[in-house]
Amino acid sequence: MTKRRPPGMSNQEWVESQIKLAQNQGEFDNLPGAGKPLKLADQHDPDWWVKDFIRREDVETEALLPPAVQLRKEKQHVHEKVRGMRRESEVREYLADLNKRIRVSIRDTTGPVVPTGPVNEEAVIAQWRMDRPAREPRPQPAGEHRPARKKSIWQRLFS
Repeated sequence: MTKRRPPGMSNQEWVESQIKLAQNQGEFDNLPGAGKPLKLADQHDPDWWVKDFIRREDVETEALLPPAVQLRKEKQHVHEKVRGMRRESEVREYLADLNKRIRVSIRDTTGPVVPTGPVNEEAVIAQWRMDRPAREPRPQPAGEHRPARKKSIWQRLFS
C-alpha cells in the first residue's frame, strides 16, 4: 500500500515519484505484453474496447442482438431445434412458448420492428412426425406371456 501524499507536494509530482519508485523496484518488469505494440488498428472506432472484449472473452454475439431479431433467428431454425426432441408434448410445449414470446415481442413497442409472425404449430409437428423414424414393436416370443407389472403405491396414488 502506498503512503499518503506528503503535504506541499502536488498530485502530479507524487504520482511521478511513485512510478519511479516502482520502476526502481522492478514492479514493471516481465509484465504480459511487454515490448509488444498496442493493437490500435481501430483508432477512430469509439467501440473498439467493446469489440476487443467480445473477441477476448469469446462472448456469443447472438446474445447481443435485440430480442425481436433473436426470435426471428430462432423461428428460422425451429425445425432443427425440434428434430432433437423425443416427445410430441415436448415439441408442443416449446412451440407454445416460442409463439408466446413472439406475441409479447409484437406487442412491445421498444427496439427495432422486425416482422415475425407466430409459428404454425401443426405444420411443424407434422414435419416432426415425418422426420421421426417409425418405432418397430418389440417381437415377443410366441409361447411366453408376461404378466402385467404391479403398480407401486405411488403410481396408484397419483394416477
